[in-house]
Amino acid sequence: MKAVIINFKAYEEGSGERAVSLAKAVEDVSKKVDFYMAVCPPFVDLSDVMGGVEIDVFAQHTDAVSYGSHTGRITPEMLKEKGVKGSLINHSERRLRLADIDYLVSKFRELELISVVCTNNVATTKAAAALSPDYVAIEPPELIGSGIPVSKAEPEVVENSVKAAKEIDSSVKVLCGAGIATYEDVVAAIDLGADGVLLASGVVKAKDQKKALEELVGLR
Repeated sequence: MKAVIINFKAYEEGSGERAVSLAKAVEDVSKKVDFYMAVCPPFVDLSDVMGGVEIDVFAQHTDAVSYGSHTGRITPEMLKEKGVKGSLINHSERRLRLADIDYLVSKFRELELISVVCTNNVATTKAAAALSPDYVAIEPPELIGSGIPVSKAEPEVVENSVKAAKEIDSSVKVLCGAGIATYEDVVAAIDLGADGVLLASGVVKAKDQKKALEELVGLR
């Protein structure tokens, strides 16, 4: 099943009560299509969102530390205890060292959490795939929030990333991110070999979020 994961980031339109409303809209749309759909709300909204929907809820970031004297940090164990399904790791807005990514992917596997490691080119996708996360999400940072889909602007990045990841570990799923806003973008990404998409502003900042979601998965 192809995946659609929506990152709410710290957008006003996806925080507080609006985060819960958006998550409910995603859940409603997910019931009408054959896509695996999940959401990544701000950390402070995780509990409220999880209490309002039954679809999978992910954190936007996790720190490579365990319980201890780490003020302001978010540990994998906290996510597990909270009931969160998994987390984005190494997003372009929260880059991590390779050793930290390795720690988190291993810890997530141990805790049975889903790891989504974000990458920005073929080389980093290869490195990420070698750690055997559940997903790698290719997102050239210059295209994030640009409205220009990576599948059209740099299709070879997606094709080559998928090929590189699968050659290293065929079980790793590859998501296409950056600029995904329409059903055509989703289809193009899948045609290039991606197992789904990771997106944010195309839905979160849309004037009509539910309509944008429906268009994204081909319901309109």
